[in-house]
Amino acid sequence: MGLKSFRGGIHPETFKQLTRDKPIREIPPPTSVIIPLSQHTGAPSEPVVDAGTHVKVGQKIAEAKGLVSVPQHASISGTVKELRDYPHPVLGKRMPSFVIEADGSDEWIPLERKDASDMSGKEIIAAIKDAGIVGLGGAAFPTHVKLSPPPNKPIDTLIVNGAECEPYITCDHRLMLERTEEILDGLGLLRKLLQPERIIVGIEANKRDAIEKFVRARNGSHVEVVALKVKYPQGDEKQMIETLLGRQVPSGGLPMDVGVLVQNVGTVFSVWEAVIQKKPLVERVLTVTGSAVKDPSNLKVRIGTLVRDVIAQCGGYDDSIGRLIMGGPLMGISQYTDEIPVLKGTSAILVQTQEEVFTQPSESCIRCARCVDVCPVSLLPAELAKLADRGKFEECEQLGALDCRECGCCSYVCPAKINIVHLIKYAKMEILSKKS
Repeated sequence: MGLKSFRGGIHPETFKQLTRDKPIREIPPPTSVIIPLSQHTGAPSEPVVDAGTHVKVGQKIAEAKGLVSVPQHASISGTVKELRDYPHPVLGKRMPSFVIEADGSDEWIPLERKDASDMSGKEIIAAIKDAGIVGLGGAAFPTHVKLSPPPNKPIDTLIVNGAECEPYITCDHRLMLERTEEILDGLGLLRKLLQPERIIVGIEANKRDAIEKFVRARNGSHVEVVALKVKYPQGDEKQMIETLLGRQVPSGGLPMDVGVLVQNVGTVFSVWEAVIQKKPLVERVLTVTGSAVKDPSNLKVRIGTLVRDVIAQCGGYDDSIGRLIMGGPLMGISQYTDEIPVLKGTSAILVQTQEEVFTQPSESCIRCARCVDVCPVSLLPAELAKLADRGKFEECEQLGALDCRECGCCSYVCPAKINIVHLIKYAKMEILSKKS
C-alpha cells in the first residue's frame, strides 16, 4: 500500500540535513526582549502593566482583548522599560510592543504541576487560554478558540500535524523525538476535551525515527500513526485532512465543518505545558538554519529575543549573507533587519548566502500550465496573477483566489520566474479589505 498523498504539490530539496540530527539546545535568556501585543490572529492584547513595573518570567503583561485574542507574558525577569511601536516581522509595520530589560535573576512565577485527571473541559480550556497558547505551525490562531467548536460542529477526528514539509525546518522533528511522551500526554488532554472517535498523528516518511518512536510510545492508546508521502505542502491542515480522510473542506469553510480539528505537534506540547505545568508560552523551539549561518541549530528560545541575539548563539553569520527569512523559503517572510523579535509563531530563522538569493527578472508567461499542475487546490494560478496585476480583483474572487493556501508551489515551478503567489496574496488582501 502506497504512502498517503494528495494531488499536485512539489518536491523541493529539503536541506534538512543541516539540523535534523542536532538535539534541541536551550540558549541563555537575553539581556532584553521585545514583546509585541500582536503575536496572533485576532485582536491585539491589552496591556496590564506600566513602564517601571518589575516582572517575573511567566507574569502576565497583557490580557486577551475580545474572543479571538490571547494574553502575553514576560519571557525574562526584569523591568518593563516602555511600551512603544516597534517593527513587526510578520505584519510589516510598527506595532505596540513591550520592551523589558533583564535583571539577571531569571526568576519565574511559581509553576504548579497539576493532575489533569479531575480537570473539567472548561478548566482545560481556561488553562490553555491563560497561558497564551497559539498555533505554533505558523498561523498563530488562539488555541483555546480552535478547541471550542460550536455544539453543532462535533469533532470526530483529531489530526496531529507532524508533517513539517517546509524545506530546512526541523524543530518539530526534534520535538517529536525528544518530547514524545509529553506530546502523547497532551493528546490525552485533547481527547478528554474533544471526545473524538479517532486521533491520527501524520508524519512525513522522511522522519522514520519519529514515526517509529510514536508507534512504540503510544502504548495501546488507539492513537493512529500514519506515514505521509514526502511532498510539499503536505503540512497544510486542509491538505492533511484530504490526504488522511479523503474529506474536502468547503470553499470558505473550516476543518470543523467536516468534523476535523488539526493541531501542530508543537502546539500539543505547549498545551501539555500549560495544563500540567501551568507554564505560559514564553519560549519555543525553532530552527536556525541556512548556508549563511555558521552553526545551524535547533534552539529553545525565549519569546521576544532579537533575531541578532539568536544568530549569535549559532556562531554568527557567514561573510556571504544574502537574505534573512523568518520561516521557511516557501512561506517565510524576508526581513530587512535582524533587529526584530522572535514571535510565538516563529518556527525558523533562515539565512541564505548571496549566491542562493534569486535575482533574475521575471519574463512573460508562456502558458505552460505547470502552475496548474502543482496547485493543490486546482486553481488557475497564472490567470489569477495576471488578473491581480491588472487590478481585476472581482474576477480574481470569482476564480477562487480566496481558496489559495499561499504555499508558493506555483512560483517555484514557473519557468518565467513570475512571483505568482505574491500577486495572488495581493489580490486576496484587496478582496478582503473591501469586505471589511
